[in-house]
Amino acid sequence: MIEIDAQRLLGRIRELGAVGRDGEGRLIRLAASDTDRQGRDLFVGWLRQAGIDVAIDRVGNIFGIWQSPENAGQAPLLIGSHIDTVIDAGIYDGCYGVLAGLEVIETLKASGFLPSRPVAVAAFTNEEGVRYTPDMMGSLAHAGGVSAETVLAAVGTDGSVLRQELARIGYAGDREPGFLRPHAYLELHIEQGPVLEGEGLPIGAVENLQGISWQRVTIDGVANHAGTTPMSMRSDAGHAAARVITFLLDRTKASNAPTVATVGTIRFEPNAINVIPSRAVFTIDLRDPDEQRLQAEEAELAAYLEQLAAAEKVTISVEQLARFEPVIFDLRIVERIEAAARARGLGVKRMTSGAGHDAQMMARIAPAAMIFVPSAGGISHNPREHTEDGELVAGANILLDVAAQLAK
Repeated sequence: MIEIDAQRLLGRIRELGAVGRDGEGRLIRLAASDTDRQGRDLFVGWLRQAGIDVAIDRVGNIFGIWQSPENAGQAPLLIGSHIDTVIDAGIYDGCYGVLAGLEVIETLKASGFLPSRPVAVAAFTNEEGVRYTPDMMGSLAHAGGVSAETVLAAVGTDGSVLRQELARIGYAGDREPGFLRPHAYLELHIEQGPVLEGEGLPIGAVENLQGISWQRVTIDGVANHAGTTPMSMRSDAGHAAARVITFLLDRTKASNAPTVATVGTIRFEPNAINVIPSRAVFTIDLRDPDEQRLQAEEAELAAYLEQLAAAEKVTISVEQLARFEPVIFDLRIVERIEAAARARGLGVKRMTSGAGHDAQMMARIAPAAMIFVPSAGGISHNPREHTEDGELVAGANILLDVAAQLAK
């Protein structure tokens, strides 16, 4: 069996992980920012050093394409992920998959492997969705789920416009999103959860990905004096919000289904200690790998909000922020991942991805699957994010084996 160059891969992960540090040492490479440009420049430099063709589309997606005159007309195998980060990030999320894809191409080239089709690696724009929404923006545009014009018009949290920022940092490409339609898509990623570590397994073969429903709920009541207004006479938006949070927690805990629900942001108005809140605004993140269950949970939540509005004498409105159906990955590729792990003597588990990934967008246009490696403590989006070197190398070797099969 051929092996990836472990030290080259690990060294690049750490070198990229040093790019985008602020004065406090935090890793921050938000999409189309100056630090994102630094990370992109480093990645593109490595592609060119390896003799890999570079193409950039209009929304800033970067593609490194290894092809020959003999296979240039074939649909490529695409390996991808992202290199933008959250605020105060770890060094592995997304970056590991991109750099492992580059490593796979370099290893195959050096081994004399002759692929029947091109092999390409992608770094998609704005997967994290921190500066611009929606998240997974670049891969969504590549898959045809949103137009380039809509993406380029996106306004960031800082008031910037993506079109202008991509031009400013030199990554407003000339290719149309979707110009490269893959034969198949692979993504290697840290798990970002505790399952593999908890079961002592080095490899996850990801067979599906949870559906996601994001909603913003606004509850309007009446502000009044906290001391003089009897409890029975209040229209308390804060209390109503608390009941929604409790409803979600109780419902998911009582269920045998893998549904999860999170209230991640909340604010009150006027936000004073001695004033009954007149408004509560909060977000709800619902996830489930089964579309019918996810729809059922959305319906139950809507019915509860209607009942609550009457019971608490408040007005409730809901805005849908994002909605992605669950993704079923290609069974044949999942089986190849399992077989590759067993061939190298590695334990493997079929898994559901709880997080969103570029692979869920690419699955719209090509057979796709993901490979997971363990995350220490299940921690991600955090500087404590960690995967052991041996696990990173093992995952990259499984990616190598499956890529070699799919490229023939």
